[in-house]
Amino acid sequence: MSIWSRISEALSALTAGEGLSQLFDRLRSPPERSVAFAIAVVALGAKMAKADGQVTRDEVTAFREVFHIAAKDEAGAAKVFNLARQDVAGYEEYAQRIKSMFSNQPDTLRDLLEGLFHIAMADGFYHPNEDAFLERVTEIFDLPQAEFNRLRMRFAPEARQDPYTVLGVAPDTPYDEIRKVWRRLVRENHPDAMMARGVPEEAMQLAQKRMSDINRAWDEIERAHA
Repeated sequence: MSIWSRISEALSALTAGEGLSQLFDRLRSPPERSVAFAIAVVALGAKMAKADGQVTRDEVTAFREVFHIAAKDEAGAAKVFNLARQDVAGYEEYAQRIKSMFSNQPDTLRDLLEGLFHIAMADGFYHPNEDAFLERVTEIFDLPQAEFNRLRMRFAPEARQDPYTVLGVAPDTPYDEIRKVWRRLVRENHPDAMMARGVPEEAMQLAQKRMSDINRAWDEIERAHA
């Protein structure tokens, strides 16, 4: 059963007048992690879709930057997206509920934030309002400003790409220590590790891009020390 079929089952449990805010509450204890992750990304992504003032006619296609959505599952993805758009709750309330669901899983919150960056860049343009939205979500998630800065550097087209920032080390860190950090990041961001913390298999594009950026940064540092 695909993640979207499982989400459709969760949505069918909602009674008349309920929205995603109530669904977040139902997933809270205990959360079905991959379902909760997918709903969180789509719901916050729907709220962010209006941040740049340009809501496209087929907004769901933006989520192909994060999720593999089969044709048969597009209706389910669209339903989540539209529920989030219509919900009176603001994005900050959504972010707070998501933070409480994953309060003991900061790595999952980082994965969620990265998914939102993918969506923000789906149209090839990083709007200042999207920047403000993502910075505020970072704050609500209690993630360090450095995490936001690192993601913005990786995704924003005008940002200067710094391999040390990608790996989270200072330029004067000893070479052997940088290599240890790189190896740790490769282990922590392997697709199996991401799935273990709730990232659904359909969202493994997140892992592919992250691993590509990590290895590219290490290659650049390695060449500089050759």
